Amino acid sequence: MKALTYLGPGKKEVMEKPKPKIEKETDAIVKITKTTICGTDLHILSGDVPTVEEGRILGHEGVGIIEEVGSGVKNFKKGDRVLISCITSCGKCENCKKGLYAHCEDGGWILGHLIDGTQAEYVRIPHADNSLYPIPEGVDEEALVMLSDILPTGFEIGVLNGKVQPGQTVAIIGAGPVGMAALLTAQFYSPAEIIMVDLDDNRLEVAKKFGATQVVNSADGKAVEKIMELTGGKGVDVAMEAVGIPVTFDICQEIVKPGGYIANIGVHGKSVEFHIEKLWIRNITLTTGLVNTTSTPMLLKTVQSKKLKPEQLITHRFAFSDIMKAYEVFGNAAKEKALKVIISND
Repeated sequence: MKALTYLGPGKKEVMEKPKPKIEKETDAIVKITKTTICGTDLHILSGDVPTVEEGRILGHEGVGIIEEVGSGVKNFKKGDRVLISCITSCGKCENCKKGLYAHCEDGGWILGHLIDGTQAEYVRIPHADNSLYPIPEGVDEEALVMLSDILPTGFEIGVLNGKVQPGQTVAIIGAGPVGMAALLTAQFYSPAEIIMVDLDDNRLEVAKKFGATQVVNSADGKAVEKIMELTGGKGVDVAMEAVGIPVTFDICQEIVKPGGYIANIGVHGKSVEFHIEKLWIRNITLTTGLVNTTSTPMLLKTVQSKKLKPEQLITHRFAFSDIMKAYEVFGNAAKEKALKVIISND
């Protein structure tokens, strides 16, 4: 089968790889119909995730059709259409029983990281019963690709960790796909203001259409001053970091008001300065996290009911044979006006 393979920092190639096989009775083999590229894949290619070995098939998002199941799989059968969670969870270990699927003792974020991922014609899914979701009849499968990772990530690690409440002022630093997912799902809780911050005017225009009440272009280095002006010098109740670089984390530290929350969503490859000397006295809460995907069933229902329309995030579509072009477009998002790309194996 053909698969997008990591060959070391900055290197990737579509290669012929063996079709995966059932290794444990709880495995399923899924024929990928649609997948996508995540900002985390770009972090891997930049060398920010050294645990990814050369030769690894990338990708942790997608939908597909069950090709084969192990004898221990009870919830799925050959031919079922499924949503693949970016997080693999056994459902039985101590962490899973706490809802910490991200830290499953025999799973977590392993697809495209510690085991081969979804940017291929087929993928092996361990603990299939707890790591796949049946696709309801009539639901847009492209929209569901957004539920593999970015929507639960923005919602759980941004909105829920940040404890967004009605009437609050929220700032989201980074208008990429995860920042946009946080913007869409923050509106479940009716904040009074959502300020979107980015370097890219096109993404800021899109953010307005998705519900941002104010936008700030941070290219001039004056984002903090602009946000403080918009908030009457008070700052924001919730500051979400959705980029993963020191400068955006710094913005969050500067704009959070006393008693507020900094919800870090971004994947950080470099250390940041945490200004405890300023923040210790301000009663702020800092949260970090890797998505657990415990919210996926709820998000699936909101998509099914059309209350949430994640297909809005899709800007480009490619055949799997053009996956290298898809990476080029996604890696030059500002120039290409790209948010999420869909890669089809249909």
